[in-house]
Formats: sequence, structure tokens, C-alpha cells
Amino acid sequence: LPSPIPWSLTQPVTPDLLVSPSSQDGDLGSECPEDRGNWTGRLDFLLSCIGYCVGLGNVWRFPYRAYTNGGGAFLVPYFIMLAICGIPIFFMELSLGQFSSLGPLAVWKISPLFKGVGMGTILIVSLVAIYYNMIIAYVLFYLFASLTSDLPWQHCGNWWNTELCLDHHVIKTGNNTLPVNISNTVSPSEEYWSRYVLHIQGSSGIGDPGRIRWNLCLCLLLSWTIVYLCILKGVKSSGKVVYFTATFPYLILVMLLIRGVTLEGAWKGIQFYLTPQFDHLLSSKVWIEAALQIFYSLGVGFGGLLTFASYNTFHQNIYRDTFIVTLGNAITSILAGFAIFSVLGYMSQELGVPVNQVAKAGPGLAFVVYPQAMTMLPLSPFWSFLFFFMLLTLGLDSQFAFMETIVTAVTDEFPYYLRPKKASFSAVICIALFLMGLILTTEGGMYWLVLLDDYSAGFGLMVVVITTCLVVTRVYGMKRFCRDIHMMLGFKPGPYFRACWMVLSPATMMALLVYNIVKYQPSEYGNYRFPTWAEVLGILMGVLSCLMIPMGMVVAVLQEEGTLWERVQQASRPAMDWGPSLEENRTGVYVASLAGSQSPKPLMVHMRKYGGITSYENTAIEVDREMEEDDDEESM
Repeated sequence: LPSPIPWSLTQPVTPDLLVSPSSQDGDLGSECPEDRGNWTGRLDFLLSCIGYCVGLGNVWRFPYRAYTNGGGAFLVPYFIMLAICGIPIFFMELSLGQFSSLGPLAVWKISPLFKGVGMGTILIVSLVAIYYNMIIAYVLFYLFASLTSDLPWQHCGNWWNTELCLDHHVIKTGNNTLPVNISNTVSPSEEYWSRYVLHIQGSSGIGDPGRIRWNLCLCLLLSWTIVYLCILKGVKSSGKVVYFTATFPYLILVMLLIRGVTLEGAWKGIQFYLTPQFDHLLSSKVWIEAALQIFYSLGVGFGGLLTFASYNTFHQNIYRDTFIVTLGNAITSILAGFAIFSVLGYMSQELGVPVNQVAKAGPGLAFVVYPQAMTMLPLSPFWSFLFFFMLLTLGLDSQFAFMETIVTAVTDEFPYYLRPKKASFSAVICIALFLMGLILTTEGGMYWLVLLDDYSAGFGLMVVVITTCLVVTRVYGMKRFCRDIHMMLGFKPGPYFRACWMVLSPATMMALLVYNIVKYQPSEYGNYRFPTWAEVLGILMGVLSCLMIPMGMVVAVLQEEGTLWERVQQASRPAMDWGPSLEENRTGVYVASLAGSQSPKPLMVHMRKYGGITSYENTAIEVDREMEEDDDEESM
């Protein structure tokens, strides 16, 4: 006799896809990854973006770039490049992040063939995070040094000074009938920076790092500790810290600006900064410099914007936020120029030299020229403390973004294992990057910092952004991308955005890339020229991030089946679960593509859950209708 059929097998089986999550067994919920979380306040996202974009470059790069490239005339190419390159790419990154609620690695479900772009991004961000925190460590060092009644870089005669040191106070109070030759002298602030803070005389070059400077090492440890404590709970904690770090610099900037313009000779510096030289506009270099300034200032391609947007709600108005952040960033740069050059004008008058002899960019401005100018003011420790506190807050929120990008990217790849342990994982990343950055705290550390600064985010970053732009518009498809934005925001991007994404932005960035390669110049620091092996190492840093793209392609193709061409085609299509992360936002082609989905119509689910039809449901119905029409056209 055949054995009786078990009763359980005679019951009809409901396919998994048709089972609603609420009707499944409770223990199944434990297999779902922990919730990613969202921003907790209305302004968290906006302030985080402003804090991320408005960084050290606004203060120490923009003013110098403006005055060397035609003064006020530089604003013409600057705003044109902002419109062509800055705003469209910024909006594209925010859209990708908000639509998918995924980090810079997992977002490549949009086209798994190009996942290497995400890997390249993470490599670039990691290298930048290592040296960016070292700059914050220098700022902390100066911040503590300002807590005194007499600034240590005010006079000569300290153990670190040489015979070349010349105190400007001596020039002013001395006998003016004796001409003083300033050209062969060094200011006390310059010797304090190079001989005391860096102790660079202990190293013969990049191949001889010398000993670790323990005071710098402790400052680096402190800066990593501050960053870790602020990103401990992800965007829930960093989203609150930015209320201070993104707004306070503006208060200090205004104070420095008011103090600057009331100084004698300030107008001389401002004139120097803003006098338009329109003949510069005929030079391609000026346009390239403007595009580079926009590119690095807005932080496109680093994954920070995409990461922040991924914590938004699905219908957040990122279109409005794009314009607020990009224009706010540009205005901040211009304001910073006034604050810096008014003080440089005063300083040039005090020293009796032209403004162009005191103007510098980068660390030279922040750690040599501006501190020297501070010593000429009454209450100099107070102004010095304010200036370095501003640099600290400007640097920290950019560093939060870099760290959040790395942590989010990896936890989104392994949500089951890492999301519950996000705090521990963040600690591991911070400790690893701190240890890698220890070489920057040595006597020759500045050489390594210059190498990282020159190469880590150079042409590699441009290749990443160009590829992203081309994949979204050409592989994924402009029509699809605009339809996704329509689902989120209730309207499609206009012809301006479409023209920029399709042609103008990639073409401009290609020109930047070619210019960077053609006009390549070896790195240098002061009079020191880097050896060939260091140059090769730097170039490899840039090339490695580009190589991630073909490596990712090989892995993606090997995971597919069929002939080579079939594999490439399959790998370039969006993954099955690509689309909005919440079921009620999945309409049209995104219906029923989530595991455990209770479709047929998430829209109906949404209506049952929340009642009524909102403007977004109307949009969803429109999008569905449009897609049906598209399908009909294709079938005909």
C-alpha cells in the first residue's frame, strides 16, 4: 500500500511573492537587514550638504585662484562652469542617491557592469580622508597654540628661528632711514610652521620621513576621535552636529570680514582681488581653473552627496536643495575672498611690499600668511583662535561626509552583518585610516601630504564622474532616468538639465581630463622636487582608481551566463531589485520586483495605508500610463 500523503502537502501553497510581510511568520523578520535610518530633522540634509561643500578650499583656494586668473573677470567663467558642470552633476548625484536609498557601491545595481566606478570612488575617498584629517590636525595644533597671551610665531629669537628670521615689528619701530632688504629674509610665522610645527629640517625628502612628531600625532589622534564621536550613530548623530559646524563658520567669517575691511590698507587688497582683467578670459587656462574650482569645491564624484541623499525620504525636494547649496557655496567663496584679501592688503601696507608678494594659496595661506597677519592686530590671540576655529568647523563636516561615504558604502553591501555593528565598523575604519596617516605626522610628512593632495583625487576622480554621467545617460537611458526623477519629484528635468547631462557636462570634464594630462607638472613643495619614484607612486594612486572600472566589469561579466556579448548585455541592465527601497514608492516597472512584495499595486497599498490620493499618487498614475504608452509604441 502506498504511504498516506502528509496533510501539509495537500494544502495550497501561496508563492512567496504574494505573501504580505505582515502575514509571514514572525521569525522571518529577523532575517531582514536592520533599517538604514533617515535624517531626523528637516534641515539635517541641507546643512550636511552645505557643510560638506563649504570646506577649506573655499577659504584657501578660491580667493587665490580668482586673483591669479583675472580678478573679478574670473567670476564669469566661474558661474558659467557652475551652470554647465556643477549644478547638473550635483543634481544627478542627489537624484541617484535619493531614488535608490543606496550608498556609492550598492547604487550600481543601476548597471552592475559598472560597479567598479563605486569601488574607484571608495578608494579615492579613503585616500583623501587620510590626508584631510591631517590638515585638521594642523588646525588643532594652531588652535591650541593660540590659547596664549603672546602668539608663538610673533617674534624671532626662539630655538627654531634662524639668522634669516626678520620680525616685522622691528621694521616698523626701527630706524626707517636704513633700508631693509626683505627679499632674503623669512617671517617668524614661516619658520614656526616649517621648523617647529613640521620640523621639516629633520627630513631630507620624501624617502627620508624622519621621526614621528608626537605633538602632531596626538593632534591627529584627537581629530580622528572627534570625527568618530560625531559619526558614531551615522546620520542621526552627524546630522545634529552640522547644525553647529555648518553655520558657525559663517558667523566667524562675517566677524573676520568686518574686522578686515576696517583695517588700514584693506581696500588695496580687495582691489587686487577684484579688479577685472578681461584679457584673461581669452586664455583656456582660466576656464579650466574655473571648472576645477567648481569640481572640487562642490565635492561631486566623492560619493558624499549620493550618500547624504540616500538618507532622504523619497519625495524630498532635492531640486530646490541643489540650487541652495551650489549658489550658497559660490557666494561663500566670494565672501571668503573679501575676508582674506582685506587682511592681506593691510599686511602689505604694514610690510611695505606689493600684495602679490604676500598672497599665497593652500596651507601657505592658512598656516603662514594669515597667522602672520593676525600678529599685527590688537588682540591677536583672539583673532587667531577664531580663524583656526573656523577652519576646524569647515574641515570637520567635510570629513564627516568622507567617513559616512565609506561606512555607508560597505554596510549597504553587507547589510545583514554590518548594519547592526555600524558603530564598531566605523571605529575599525577610523583606526585603520589613523594608522595609515601616521606617516604624515613624521618630519617629512608634508612631502607625503603634498603627494596625496596632488594625485589621490586628480584624473581618477574625473574618470569616475565622466563614467557615471555616461552610464546614467547612455547605458541606463536618459528617458528612464528622467522618469525616475518624475516619480520622485512630480516633474521631469527640463531641457537645460538634459542637455548638460547628455553633452555639455561630459564634454567639459573630458576637456578638463585632457588638459590635466597634457599640462602635467611634477609635484614640488617649495624648492623641493619630488624624485621619479614618488611621481610614479602618485600616478599609480590615480590609475588604480581608474583600473577599478575594468576590474569590476570582468567580475560582473563572469557572474553572468551565455556568450560574451550576452553576458555584457545582461550585466549592463539594472538589477532585479533596482528601484525605490520602500514598496509604496514602487510603481510601474518597479512593481513586484522586491522580494516579499505584496503587489499587484503598491499604489493601492499606499492608498489603503495612508488614505486618499496625493499629488505623488497622481504622479505615479501618470508615470504608469506613460510607461504603458511607451510599451505600446515599442510593440508596434
